[in-house]
Amino acid sequence: MAKESIYGNWDAQTIKRYKSWELRTILVSMIGYAIYYFVRKNFSVAMPGLTAQFGISNTSFGIVIGIGSLIYGLSRFINGFVVDRFSARLIMSIGLLLCAASNFAFGFGVNISSWITGVDAGPDFINMLILVMAVTIILNQLFQGIGYPPCARLLPSWIHPSQLATKMSIWNTSHSIGAGLAVIVCGYIMGSLGQDMSTSPEVIDTISKNLGLDPSNAENMKTILSYAEHWDAWRWCFWIPAFIAIFGAAWLYFGLRDDPRSVGLPELPGTKTGKTTAAKDGKDSSRSKFLKVMVWTNRWIWTLCIANIFVYVMRMGILDWGPKFLTEARGMSIEEAAWSVAAFEICAIVGTICAGWATDHIFKGKAHRMCFICMTGAVIFMALFIFLPGLPALASVALLAFAGFFIYGPQALIGIASANQATKEASATANGLAGIFGYVGSFLSAIGIGIVADHWGWDMVFYIIIGVGILGAITFISMWAAPRDGYERSNHFYQSLEK
Repeated sequence: MAKESIYGNWDAQTIKRYKSWELRTILVSMIGYAIYYFVRKNFSVAMPGLTAQFGISNTSFGIVIGIGSLIYGLSRFINGFVVDRFSARLIMSIGLLLCAASNFAFGFGVNISSWITGVDAGPDFINMLILVMAVTIILNQLFQGIGYPPCARLLPSWIHPSQLATKMSIWNTSHSIGAGLAVIVCGYIMGSLGQDMSTSPEVIDTISKNLGLDPSNAENMKTILSYAEHWDAWRWCFWIPAFIAIFGAAWLYFGLRDDPRSVGLPELPGTKTGKTTAAKDGKDSSRSKFLKVMVWTNRWIWTLCIANIFVYVMRMGILDWGPKFLTEARGMSIEEAAWSVAAFEICAIVGTICAGWATDHIFKGKAHRMCFICMTGAVIFMALFIFLPGLPALASVALLAFAGFFIYGPQALIGIASANQATKEASATANGLAGIFGYVGSFLSAIGIGIVADHWGWDMVFYIIIGVGILGAITFISMWAAPRDGYERSNHFYQSLEK
């Protein structure tokens, strides 16, 4: 397809204006969604500090993360319906404000627990603290589910299907940019802020008991002191990102517009779904039938949903638990672990862009084919990472980073494939459905990893992750013959209504 042919017979001025708004939409929503990750992935960096200070177990964290993941998936699904009917930019802005509020509340979790129980130590206080933190994290995940559906509607409205994989894969780096910056900033916070309690015998004793470390060992004492020197630093992992999120909400509201028609531009040629007239009172009587054909009975959408389970088990297993694994199993400091996970995210940025480019230029927009290649690569590098534990730390980090290079391709491309298969008229709904399945995978990852790590060790965790990756690759190859998009299916549907 020639470069300008996607614009049909538009004049030069209209094309220039359209390109300007397309670029603006991509950049504004990218930055806004990256900020969502500042008030989402901060929890994983704060977890080691919470364990050291309060003795919260991996199983407890896993239950909270798992339930939150299910809530997130359900929220994405529900908001997919909402966004297809209301203003995407308004909903996305409100969601980020609510995330900021829940993060402020998490930072004050100790104060809230003390106020409820009337004590600031002991089993009753710790149990209440876990409950308060669980409630705020779950609420945050509920609000996080508001973030992606507006983008799933905005981007297919502004980008032609023949370019969607390339441009939306660039947009999808917002996941990695946000998560990578979040772990770097929060890693710095955990290693720089907080109160220095290293001279307090009571604090030293508390940390040693919570971590199960013998303080008479020099290396153990070094670890204990690193936490004692930054007592309560974890609070700032929530307060500082919350302030950033407030500014992000304003950025989204004033920077975005819902679709080309809202700024007086025409729809892109080739993206008409066949939809013609609206029913009485302005409501489309064929809407539910359209969703049935394009989403609920579309086998390609359901295959992508199943594949998303496997993708999220791999991705969230590394992202949520990476800092804890690297500190506990590979002996890294919190700051080193944070930088290692950031390297994973940086490689994920490059991998996501490469996967999008390859989808459009090698596989002609058929994202599911590139997903198979990516999933296979992720399995290979995760296997090397876990089966070669004696490598130098830098080499281990490099293997983890290459796994990130591959695993984020399917994470981005499933959303692109779902949007194309369902068309722009149902892209948010299709992505919401895929999101539920993805976060079922995230739930299984969170609960399973917490329990497996506590009872069978970290190596077993990664054996399971590798097996899941193999299942994902098999699922993707099963849809090798699927078409690029569903616009022909959509037009057939509306033609059948007019007969």
